[in-house]
Amino acid sequence: MARWVTVSAVSAPAWNPGPDLDAARAAELIADGLVRRLAAVLPDRPDLVLLSEYCDEWVTDAPMDYYRARGDRVRDRLAEVAREHGCHIGYSAVRQAADGRWHNSLQLIDRTGAVGGTYDKFHLTIGEHDELGLTHGDAAPVFDLDIGRVACVICFDLNFDQLRERYAAARPDLVLFSSMFHGSFLQTQWAYSSRAWLVAAVRPPAPCGIVSPVGEPVAASTNYVDHVTHRINLDRVVAHLDFNSDRLAELKRRYGRGVRIHDPGLLGSVLVTSECDVPAEEMAAEVGLELLDDYLTRCRSHRDAASARQSNG
Repeated sequence: MARWVTVSAVSAPAWNPGPDLDAARAAELIADGLVRRLAAVLPDRPDLVLLSEYCDEWVTDAPMDYYRARGDRVRDRLAEVAREHGCHIGYSAVRQAADGRWHNSLQLIDRTGAVGGTYDKFHLTIGEHDELGLTHGDAAPVFDLDIGRVACVICFDLNFDQLRERYAAARPDLVLFSSMFHGSFLQTQWAYSSRAWLVAAVRPPAPCGIVSPVGEPVAASTNYVDHVTHRINLDRVVAHLDFNSDRLAELKRRYGRGVRIHDPGLLGSVLVTSECDVPAEEMAAEVGLELLDDYLTRCRSHRDAASARQSNG
């Protein structure tokens, strides 16, 4: 059945509140700035707001001294916003783990203000490790939130196919990409291979954006507005057009406005979303619609069988 959620991505710059401030006071002012940025999207009542990477970075010659003084001040202010407005907030920042090690992390603050999950950047840049002393993450968890299954990636992570394939196998509903670089076509690659919606919060001047499970950008911030909000339907399946044309037509005949079949063009695959009380997967099963992953598996098996026959022939 339709699973509509509203998602926002908010860009944050490196902050420079003043050279004469102590680090703790700088953190308080930066938290105020982030709360003001969130205020731009909160009237749309988003279910989830994602902030860009290093969203509370202070321009200073001693960044780790700042992070020690900052502690959880910024996170706790964002937790107050999450609790007051009943939304999830993805907070991307340097944090110290319980074992004393430092990570570049994406913390998922839930609707109650609690941290419901933490992802530590799997692929740090060399500078993050050697100059800041951060530690690589060692897991790629998928978090079950009340809106769906969520995977997290941070900036440089987007370059690594092994991580993408691990997440694709976990079948998330949303991929949250918090970053200092845009990633260009890698965003669409991650969304399509995961069959998931991708929400990208990127530091300016690159735009934030939202990409559909068929790799199609559907919303983005602009040079005038550094945030974006969009309503998406998580109840979806992706199907290839091969052998499915009659089945898709039958699906439309049965459900009419209750199903949306979107062809992004040039791809050969379509996004099928339920807009009624019947789940998209159930609709697909009713008409025998072959989903994309099942079709690709069948094609691989077909090739293997054909190759075996040729070898034995």
